[in-house]
Amino acid sequence: MCMTTTTTVSRPLANSPVPAWFSALVERSRAADGTPPFSDQSLVDLRTGERELVELEQSAAALLSPTEAEFVVDPDARGQGLGTRLLDALLDRAGDTLLVWAHGDHPAARALAASHHLEPVRELLHLTADLAQTPELSGAPVPPAASIRAFVVGRDEDEWVVLNSLAFASHAEQGSVTRSDLDELAGEDWFVADDFLLLHDGRDALIGYCWLKIEGDTGEFYVVGIDPSRQGEGLGRVLTEAGLTRLRQRGVRQAHLYVEGDNLPAVSLYRSLGFVDDTIDVQYRWTRATPKN
Repeated sequence: MCMTTTTTVSRPLANSPVPAWFSALVERSRAADGTPPFSDQSLVDLRTGERELVELEQSAAALLSPTEAEFVVDPDARGQGLGTRLLDALLDRAGDTLLVWAHGDHPAARALAASHHLEPVRELLHLTADLAQTPELSGAPVPPAASIRAFVVGRDEDEWVVLNSLAFASHAEQGSVTRSDLDELAGEDWFVADDFLLLHDGRDALIGYCWLKIEGDTGEFYVVGIDPSRQGEGLGRVLTEAGLTRLRQRGVRQAHLYVEGDNLPAVSLYRSLGFVDDTIDVQYRWTRATPKN
């Protein structure tokens, strides 16, 4: 492993501005690849100081936590070995294991992972739907005495954080979202409280939600969560159909979402509503080799 790679590492102070060159790199990569190089949560972690920014000549950059990394190389600087150098630097800094995301599952990313003995351990499917072509909604009924309403800033945050942690207890990223993370996301330009739908039961307890992220004429099912004790009641369809209705009301033409590849019930639900495969994000695991005696 290369030990001479020159990188610059910084851990921004909470709420400090993200470097302009980094934001520009993200946008160039998104335009070239058709998929964002970093997850929203990793960008939140950068702004709150929970991830390090590792840069290589401002042409390649990574967001690194003690257990996970995501990185990208400028489209105009690819094929010059920067990806290899940056990955070497990340692995030098890692502990015994490191999880590394490859957004879009590009051939170059697969080759780089194989060259460093990274093992694929997780797939995240990106599905899209043309709302002009999706089937008519079935009108899945809201449970008796239950209701759907919009998120209220200043009132619903803590209850949502509790339910989200329960709904995604086995999900490393989504299940660890904190109140401060939620507040950070609520400050984003795209956040609209009326696009954050909450499902309450007859006792006014939160049992599910559908959070939409709308940018232009494209809408993302940012996250959909259900109280684990209410699984199997069809609430996922209720909330997804409510989300699709909201997107149409907002004039959205294209919908998309991310779903775990092994979450077969959710994948089946989304495909029944007209979503089709677009791209795949792959998470790899690297394990430090044990020195031989």
